[in-house]
Amino acid sequence: MTSLSARLSLSLLLLTTALAPACQRGTYQPTAQLSTTAQTVTAAQPADPRAEAVIVPYRQRVQQQMGEVIGTAPEPIRKNPGESPLANFAADLMRERAATALGQPIDLGVMTNGGLRAELPAGPLTVGSVFELMPFENELVVLEAPGPVVQQLFEYCARIKMALSGATYAVTAEGKPTDIRIGKELFDPNKERLYTIAISDYLAGGGDKLDFFRPLAPRKTGVLVRSAINDHIRALTKAGKPVEAKVEGRVKF
Repeated sequence: MTSLSARLSLSLLLLTTALAPACQRGTYQPTAQLSTTAQTVTAAQPADPRAEAVIVPYRQRVQQQMGEVIGTAPEPIRKNPGESPLANFAADLMRERAATALGQPIDLGVMTNGGLRAELPAGPLTVGSVFELMPFENELVVLEAPGPVVQQLFEYCARIKMALSGATYAVTAEGKPTDIRIGKELFDPNKERLYTIAISDYLAGGGDKLDFFRPLAPRKTGVLVRSAINDHIRALTKAGKPVEAKVEGRVKF
């Protein structure tokens, strides 16, 4: 946590410094000038007292915020090949939050292992735990996908036996999806309807090789995925519930 807090502190300081001139209305435009030096900078380099005096208040504030305990996990929530407890956890809460944000049911929730950068440890979960899990400013969005695109999604999932929120399916010996059920309905790619998909804007834009989503226009929720995770953990804690997730047999093979 110390290194994360330090990086956030420094980022905040640099952002504040960079934005300060931009807030001015005058015509003066400062020009950054960097001088070169032959001095090698290493971890052993002593801290500059003047810089430390400026950074310390920011660091303390970030450490306090990142250290806030928001929930408890009895067991680690891990990501693993195939159906992943952590991906199940994220995809489920994203589908639930998107439904609340847009005021309508959402058919599917998608989260890949690659979209999650850390696991949730056993024991106290902090704001910093969520930042490590989702360090990016990814927004929760909703796609409306026709049957053929959803079919491509399940073909992608079947190759790696990845689970989705709101669906179950089986994988054939050839690695093809079969017996796809969205909710309780047997999926028919030729049926003329649009399926709603809760997903991050990164994945909606083709991240993790989900290129078939690129032509679809995302509907914004105005909610960061990180905020949705944070809020979900807080809600579980308020209800007296632990933070848990498991493999549920969403993918059969």
